[in-house]
Formats: sequence, structure tokens, C-alpha cells
Amino acid sequence: MVMDLEVGFSPCPNDTFMFHALVEGLVPGLVVRPWLADIEALNERAIAGAEPLKITKLSVHGLGHAAGRYAALQVGAALGRGVGPLIVAREKRELNEVRGRVAIPGPYTTAHLLMRIFGPAIEPVFMRFERILPAVAAGEVDAGVIIHEGRFVYGGFGLEMVADLGAVWEADSGLPLPLGVIAAERSLAAATLFEAGLRASLEMAWQDPQASAAYVRERAQEIDPEVCRRHIALYVNEFSRELGAEGRAAVETLLARGAAIGMLPDVANPWL
Repeated sequence: MVMDLEVGFSPCPNDTFMFHALVEGLVPGLVVRPWLADIEALNERAIAGAEPLKITKLSVHGLGHAAGRYAALQVGAALGRGVGPLIVAREKRELNEVRGRVAIPGPYTTAHLLMRIFGPAIEPVFMRFERILPAVAAGEVDAGVIIHEGRFVYGGFGLEMVADLGAVWEADSGLPLPLGVIAAERSLAAATLFEAGLRASLEMAWQDPQASAAYVRERAQEIDPEVCRRHIALYVNEFSRELGAEGRAAVETLLARGAAIGMLPDVANPWL
């Protein structure tokens, strides 16, 4: 029996790298029809619940709002050390000196949650992540919180890093930073079969990175091959293969911190 699923994930290199073999039909027993969208669009679709996907990528912040319907899988996570969102501005300053209008890549992103936990009071200006660097450089906003490929290219916009929110999280919690997870509807009986399929797809990608290179570059916002390579090397790691006890603790801790400041409901169990 073949499982046929529409699956939501982002066009960012880490996701397309992991999902390539599944999309190309190289994993027996699974047919994956991709619904590619920015992480905030994936969050919004899951939280609205009107046309839910059985499997979708979510930010950990988004998972906290959608945990009644979705549970995080143990494979496919964007989680690690040195992976955090960066606050950038036109001039160097301290985190507690950030003021005014700050561009943030969506209300349900983990970047927004981290800014609310650790940052000063600011006026959030929500915009798609690829618009943030040009907006900061042009003076449309006072600072921006960048994610994805932005951390590799902000210097080309003449910007300075104000703070690494991942480093702040790691110092505060002692845990790696959980950015995003692959989640399944709690009612999906075949979720463990999909987990195995995605893990197989990831192993294929690691065994032959060039096989997915064209697929990754065609969908990336930043198509420079070296930027794509660095992106994948940073965000696809052993936590992507298996969250493990430390990865699960990181997710649970961030969800609890979000609930403690009133940004999230209490999530009793984010797992299947």
C-alpha cells in the first residue's frame, strides 16, 4: 500500500535537501506532493485549520498554537547550536539598546517568540523574511530579525549584527535552539511510516548531496551554491535525523517559556 500525502515545507535549502528523495519518489511506499511556502504561511495554514495538511513544517512557536491538532515528529527538525535568528541594524549597538520599529518574519515565527522573551519592548513590523534585509538597509525600519539564508549575507547589505538570539537562548537555557519541526496531524495513523520515510530521504541526501543540488537551488531565495551549502550544513544535523532527549527538552522548554510570558497556551504534550 502506498501512502499519498500533500506535505507542507519551505523552499529553504534545509527543507528541500531533506525532502528531495521523497518528492522524487525515491522512497518506496510514499508519494509526497509538496506544498511549498514560507514558514509563516505554513504556520498560518496550520493554525487556521480550514484546509489542514496532514504533514507540515512548523516553527516551534507555530507548533505551540497548533498543538491541539498537530504533534511534532522526531525527524526533520531545524534545531541546533549556532543556528539562531540574528538581530541586525545599520549601526552596532547592544541588544537592550534596540528601539523603534523592528522587522520580524511573522508573528508565529520562533524569531518573534525569542525577541519577546529576550528583547526590549519594540514595535514589531511583520514582513516576509526576504524583505527584511533590504528594509533595514533602506532605513524603513530601525532593525530586523533575520532567519534562513539571511545570516550568511547581511554583511553584503552593509549591516551590523546586534545580537544572536540563539546564543542568548543557549546561554540562558543550556540547550540547543529549536527553530522548527515537522509535525503530523494527531489523527494520522501512518505518521510513524512517514517519519521513517523522511529519515530515509535525509540519509539519501547525505549520501549523495549533489543529487538534490539543482532542486535546492531552484527553490532557494539565495541561489549562490556556497550559501546553499552553508545553510544545509548548519541547519541539517543529527537533531534532524532524531531529536533525542536533548532535542525534545529544547522544544518543551521553549514552549514552556512562551506560555510563561503569555505568548502561547500551555502545551501538555507536543509529541505523538
